[in-house]
Amino acid sequence: MDDLLDPEVMRGVIRSLSVRADGSAVPGSTQRHCKKTLVNAVGYAFGGGGAGDDLIPEIRWQVPTDDEEVDPRVLVNPGQARSLLDALSYVGLYGRARGRRLVGFFAGMYYAGLRPEEAVAVKYQDCVLPAHGWGRFVLHETRPQAGKRYTDSGRNHDERGLKSRRRGAVRVVPLPPQLVTIWRQSVDTFGTAADGRMFFTERGRVLGSSGYCTTLRDARILALPPDLVESPLVARAYDLRHSALSTWLNAGVDPTEVAERAGNTVETLLRTYAKCLYGRQTVANDRIDKFLGDYE
Repeated sequence: MDDLLDPEVMRGVIRSLSVRADGSAVPGSTQRHCKKTLVNAVGYAFGGGGAGDDLIPEIRWQVPTDDEEVDPRVLVNPGQARSLLDALSYVGLYGRARGRRLVGFFAGMYYAGLRPEEAVAVKYQDCVLPAHGWGRFVLHETRPQAGKRYTDSGRNHDERGLKSRRRGAVRVVPLPPQLVTIWRQSVDTFGTAADGRMFFTERGRVLGSSGYCTTLRDARILALPPDLVESPLVARAYDLRHSALSTWLNAGVDPTEVAERAGNTVETLLRTYAKCLYGRQTVANDRIDKFLGDYE
């Protein structure tokens, strides 16, 4: 611990938290999280006061602040999303149903704005899926993938509550008719896992990120023209959630309602999707023109 009092040593620690093993930069949000964890750990090691609390703030550590904004190039429109979901049905052998099993999983991210760890944990008993109209899903559990070395259970996925919410918190997620239909078809075709999970592997296990990311990559090749396959368009599963929230905002849904459905704060929502509000600049220009015209 005495070594951490040496500014050069601490600078080395900070630099190691700012880059990946391959030398590329770590996202700003991850750097901020690492800094907070490091400050708390050092403060605890020094007894909660004195040098431990003051050591890190004295060292200049500039963390990027603009990387949270979503790149508009990753967003799919409704037509592209439907093509991608259709293409999933053709990924893998029909009997193994590698892609067909994941149609509802990816549809939950696009139509309901679920995070991957939330979509993995969807259970049939928590859903209302009517034959017609909107349904709803009560979200109270997530299954983030951390790896066996980092979970108390020794499994790849932790069983946790909602992100950045108190223990026991729930979120009611409205489900549009398109998603209700897809989820009903998924249950009719594949049933549910032993614990009620709607999306699972052929052996009933929890979906792993490597598996569904590979399936998404294969579906992109089938669904998109060659020029878009080489683009960042929906290159990650999380981009479907980004597309969902951007679509809701552009449809004119109140940001407070969008934030409530997505499990975000309004501040985070607007900061993240500020560049994805297509057409808003034109609307603003028209209003400014009208206001200035009134004085001419």
